[in-house]
Amino acid sequence: MTTPTTRTPRFDRGRWVQAGPETVRPGVHRIPLPLPDDGLRAVNVYALEGLTEGLVLIDGGWSIPESRKALEDALAELGHDIGEISHVLVTHIHRDHYTQAVELRRLLGSQVYLGAGERRGLELLGELRTDEPVSSLSTLRRAGAQDLADRVASMYDDGFDATVWEAPDRWLGAEELHFGDTRLTVIPTPGHTRGHVVYLDQARGLLFSGDHVLPHITPSIGFELGGPALPLGDYLDSLNLMTTLADARLLPAHGPVGDSVHARVGELLAHHDDRLAETLAALGERTRTAYEVAGELGWTRRRVSFAELGAFDQMLAVNETAAHLDVLAARGRVRRSEADGVNSYAATGV
Repeated sequence: MTTPTTRTPRFDRGRWVQAGPETVRPGVHRIPLPLPDDGLRAVNVYALEGLTEGLVLIDGGWSIPESRKALEDALAELGHDIGEISHVLVTHIHRDHYTQAVELRRLLGSQVYLGAGERRGLELLGELRTDEPVSSLSTLRRAGAQDLADRVASMYDDGFDATVWEAPDRWLGAEELHFGDTRLTVIPTPGHTRGHVVYLDQARGLLFSGDHVLPHITPSIGFELGGPALPLGDYLDSLNLMTTLADARLLPAHGPVGDSVHARVGELLAHHDDRLAETLAALGERTRTAYEVAGELGWTRRRVSFAELGAFDQMLAVNETAAHLDVLAARGRVRRSEADGVNSYAATGV
């Protein structure tokens, strides 16, 4: 679940989704593309112009007609045609970032780049051929939430479209990409997904952060196929990595552009410290499952009860709670035990 962090709002939360390009720096434009029926409302792609290769996009959007039209209209407003897109550099494999990149390649011959850590997740999509959140459903069952897992599974049909999940043209590691005079440093940031990457334009002081650093929410953790054993631990490590770099403007995938990556990372780290403490307090002196602990916590900006959430958001809440409990276990604050495929947790008193 993309949960809010506690902070004073510094912007109008609705304006960033308005259609059309926003110039961040000369030659760098934020273009919000619609996500119908999604609480996130839009995903930002960034168009880099003035390059000998043509236009380079950071992230591709969701492969739906509304998104394609919004992209074409925004580029036209900038004096460009969609056919000028030569490369799409994707931050991670989720459909609102990756699937339109594949479509653009099919239509235009654009090159698609993706972090190498996403390879296994993409392979599993091809093997399982389902849109069901298989790993998250498995987490639910391990959390003692079999009924909830069944309810979420019933929300999906068999309409899996394999064509939008083709492999990229290039798998990226920690490296530097050159487009004319523009240099982008690829930085692996596992956590939200195993292969998430961000792109740093050091010369212009810009970080294209994907879903790794978002301005008013914290991304779901471990919501992927073939994820690591401790996704939240990886995410916190990746956040701390951002503090070792020179500060930059924050160009996120959801929400408005921010002034400081470091400031937002500090808020996110503080949020997770608070959430770990809340999770430990909710566990108390009892032995409980992640499903039971999630039911004790408040959710969303309004701190609503678990029972007030819909089934999908309940799944994300349980997944997040399990991730926090697993970090507490790794730190020696709780013990995890397993019986009949269900994990339970108990405080160690350390």
